Amino acid sequence: MRHKADLNDMSRMWGHLSEGYGKLCSIYLKLLITKMEFHIKNPRFPGNLQMSNRQLDEAGENDVNNFFQLTVEMFDYLECELNLFLGVFSSLDMSRSVSVTAAGQCRLAPLIQVILDSSHLYDYTVKLLFKLHSCLPADTLQGHRDRFQEQFKKLKSLFYRSSNLQYFKRLIQIPQLPENPPNFLRASALSEHISPVVVIPVESSSPESEHVVETEDLVDTDIPPLPSVADSKFDDFFGTSAATDPFNFSQNGMRKDEKDRLIEQLTAELQALKEELESFRLESGRLCQALRGRVNELEAELAEQTHLKQQALGESEFLRVELDDLRRVKEDTEKEQRSLSEIERKAQANEQRYTKLKEKYTELVQSHADLLRKNAEVTRQMTVARAAQDEVENVKKEMQDKLKAAQDSTSQQEKAQLEQLQALQAELMSSRTELETLKSTVTSSQQSSEQLNTQLSTLEVEKAELLETVSQKEAELAGLGVELERVQSSLTNERESGVKAAEALQNQLNEKESREQALESELVSLRWAALRAALEEAGRIVQDSLNQLEDPTHISCTSSADYLVSRCQVALDCVERLQSARDGFVSDNTDVSGLVRAVTQFAHLVGDVIVQGSATSHMVPVEQADALADNVKACGAEAMALLCQLQEQKSMGTADCSRLTSALDTVMALGEKLRPRGLELQQGELGDLVEQEMSATSAAVESAAARIEEMLNKSRAVDTGIKMEVNERILASCTDLMQAIKVLVLSSKDLQRDIVESGRGAASMKEFYAKNSRWTEGLISASKAVGWGATMLVDAADQVVQGKGKFEELMVCSHEIAASTAQLVAASKVKADKGSTNLSRLQQASKGVTQATAGVVASTKSGKSQIEDTDTMDFSAMTLTQIKRQEMDAQVLVLELETRLQKERERLGELRKKHYKLAGVAEGWGGEDEGTG
Repeated sequence: MRHKADLNDMSRMWGHLSEGYGKLCSIYLKLLITKMEFHIKNPRFPGNLQMSNRQLDEAGENDVNNFFQLTVEMFDYLECELNLFLGVFSSLDMSRSVSVTAAGQCRLAPLIQVILDSSHLYDYTVKLLFKLHSCLPADTLQGHRDRFQEQFKKLKSLFYRSSNLQYFKRLIQIPQLPENPPNFLRASALSEHISPVVVIPVESSSPESEHVVETEDLVDTDIPPLPSVADSKFDDFFGTSAATDPFNFSQNGMRKDEKDRLIEQLTAELQALKEELESFRLESGRLCQALRGRVNELEAELAEQTHLKQQALGESEFLRVELDDLRRVKEDTEKEQRSLSEIERKAQANEQRYTKLKEKYTELVQSHADLLRKNAEVTRQMTVARAAQDEVENVKKEMQDKLKAAQDSTSQQEKAQLEQLQALQAELMSSRTELETLKSTVTSSQQSSEQLNTQLSTLEVEKAELLETVSQKEAELAGLGVELERVQSSLTNERESGVKAAEALQNQLNEKESREQALESELVSLRWAALRAALEEAGRIVQDSLNQLEDPTHISCTSSADYLVSRCQVALDCVERLQSARDGFVSDNTDVSGLVRAVTQFAHLVGDVIVQGSATSHMVPVEQADALADNVKACGAEAMALLCQLQEQKSMGTADCSRLTSALDTVMALGEKLRPRGLELQQGELGDLVEQEMSATSAAVESAAARIEEMLNKSRAVDTGIKMEVNERILASCTDLMQAIKVLVLSSKDLQRDIVESGRGAASMKEFYAKNSRWTEGLISASKAVGWGATMLVDAADQVVQGKGKFEELMVCSHEIAASTAQLVAASKVKADKGSTNLSRLQQASKGVTQATAGVVASTKSGKSQIEDTDTMDFSAMTLTQIKRQEMDAQVLVLELETRLQKERERLGELRKKHYKLAGVAEGWGGEDEGTG
């Protein structure tokens, strides 16, 4: 194990090579690491994995949890073995005899140990699965069965392919697996299981040596010595012996030394010929062997090249397909990039347009403010001018009044002077008359004459004074006339200048008012353009959300009902803000910013509601999903209709948000219905509900135990014989199970109390339960399941004792109780401390419940077999025709029962799926996955 890190690095290094031996080396190193980890976790298993059934049971410590985990580890180990198997076979060209080549044997050599380990792992997996099915419900082990089925098919196919290879035939005897995998739902199928046995011969030569022997046998170098051609010619020429040779030189008188010389010469030639022949034979054998080796090498190289060619063709085809895919992806990417760039360009243009509109709006506001200031200044000037004009009018009136008063006083003075003059003239006339009278009487009296002269002089003086006074008055009157003319001319000038100034100011004011009206109309048009742009963009946002509902990739997006309800509430608030902003804009269209902000937020929130509603429909049943999807689409349609109404000036004031509000209320109501029922509880109620459920479970177990005791007493009083024995055994096992459940519930309460005390801190118990609501709901659900299972077990036992029930119902109830208690144990110990004594007690109580459940199942099966054995089948009195008829009826019944069994299994599977979905909705599974599309 200290080299594990090096092996991991080496595996990753070889894994970078996708061709040749790199992939095989990487898989083989992963297998070595998996094997080492398996033996470290399970030290009871020897290196060769050979164990007896007793040792296998000891390895699991007779604990169903250990057996469950051990089965998972064996599945992982076997998966690595199968990966190496598949990797080797996928690298070989099975159309040729690659097992005789060096490259093929190099790949096949590690599979011998893989075959040995795989056979043992398959055997132990089958035994452990049968053991688990006897202790746990079948639906709990559905994943184990599916994984075993897959590995069984792969292992059977690989064993069959390996047995046909020449390389393995002399090295190892590969077993064959059965046609069909074992049926773990039928306990008796364990007796039909045959452990696969791999046989390795004691003496087996290596494939290389066999190959060499076969090639060497093709050229037999141990050739026996053939009779020499030279010897036969010599014998034919000189004779076979001296006695029978007619050409005997000694007899004919030839010299001996010449004969010996000839013999030696011929012998030397013969020996040379033999050596040359032997060298020829050796050379030819060596050349044949070399040529055969070369032929084998060329054939192996040809097979390797052919395999590489096939791989290259396959890879080229794969690369071509991948290139086409990449081209399509590139084209799609380019299209998306172009569309994205177009969208970005439009967004940038809209942003620039919005910026320009904003700047223009700012300029208009500034110019409007300037115009208002100028208007105020002009108004002030007009007010001053009008005040000045009024003052001039007042002065003019005063001057006219003064002039009139002066004229009146002058006329009065003139009248008075005229009256005085007339009086003077009258007096003068009277004086003249008197003078004439005096003159006439002058002679009469000198004294009266002097008096008259004095009076006359006096009158002359007075006349001169009166004339001077009249001239002064006339001069004053002339001065007043000149002053009046001057004042009238100045008044006329001032009136003319005031009229001109008023006309100029009025013209300037009219120009500014017309200019202000033009700017106001332009500002109104700009406001409507900005508002229409915002409404069009909002419509595109909502339409994009509706288009996402038709996108196939959106099916993988999910959300929760809680998140949908929260988004609907926010959208409703936004609709109210939109309506108030619309009303404000209709009453005063000078401020459009509030309506634009409301429209933008409205589009995003409604689009979010549409997307989240569709994502939530992917997590609920079909009927509710269809209703939710239809209402979400209706909500989007109402939003689009409302935005279209707001774009027109005529229909803006009459645009109605009530239909959209009702659609959002409908979606929110559907979301409320889809919310998990466990979330409806208040936080303070969870703690009380836990205590109530645990108390109810204890009460249910106590009541069940009392009912079982009562049924046992009734059975002893009524039943006899085998029936009483069977009932006592079943009720006794049920009583043991109730006692074990009671101990388990008490241990679970103690453990929960420890968990709450250690985890709540300064908070109260109810606050702890509310804080850990998921865990609390799991405890509540497990407690309900245990109490319900105990009640159902007692009812089933009552029916069995009375002879009205079925033994199978009792066994199913036992399995349900085992599953419920396992759920309660898992829910209780999920937050417990590993070193807690109460946790150890809970685990011991769980083992006690498992053993008691097995006891109930065993006693039920035993009682069923005893009762069924009493019903013997006696066919002695039946004729051949009757037996044949009964046989046909039995076959029909078997077929009907098999069909019914298949339908009931399918129905059971659908019921389990529906139960899982309903339990998930009730317990709030998946509630944290808010917004995944």
